[in-house]
Amino acid sequence: MPPSSPIDTRLTYADLECFPDDGKRREIIEGELYVTPSPNVRHQVLVGRLYVAVANYLAARPGAGRVYLSPLDVVLSPHDVVEPDLLFVGRDQFEVLTPKNVQGPPALVVEVLSRGTRKTDEQVKRRLFARVGVREYWLVDPELDLIKVSRRGQDGFRRVAELTAEDNDSLTSPLLPGFSLALSELLAPEL
Repeated sequence: MPPSSPIDTRLTYADLECFPDDGKRREIIEGELYVTPSPNVRHQVLVGRLYVAVANYLAARPGAGRVYLSPLDVVLSPHDVVEPDLLFVGRDQFEVLTPKNVQGPPALVVEVLSRGTRKTDEQVKRRLFARVGVREYWLVDPELDLIKVSRRGQDGFRRVAELTAEDNDSLTSPLLPGFSLALSELLAPEL
């Protein structure tokens, strides 16, 4: 009797679509399910400020790219589906956009860290994004009031900056020529 093939029990995008719409973020990385609760107010403020800054930049540069907020599925492989807090798709990548989701790596992915997502965002997702070809990855750390910027090099991601409001740093990117956002504005407390 020939040996049987092992059954692939990794989750897929089709499996993900069967889960209830209950406000929890569900992602699949290497076929493993990651579930996180809805974000807190500080998280949403930071994501909102980043979105507005990038959207305003793009409004002055029609056709340069598109920016999106979570929830939006980014399908990187049958076993890798994530919902970044914010993502930017450059003009040279519009083919990854479908009416339902993003089918491939965006140019830029941004995650705002929380206690529940820190390890996954800093390690698991960073490796995934490097592997699939994301060009730049920003990790916004609201606890430490800093942003870690990694860019794709020949060997995967390389940390190129650790920016803080305390040092009067501004967030810039070669993916967004002329874009600049002062961390003092981004990380300012709410009124």
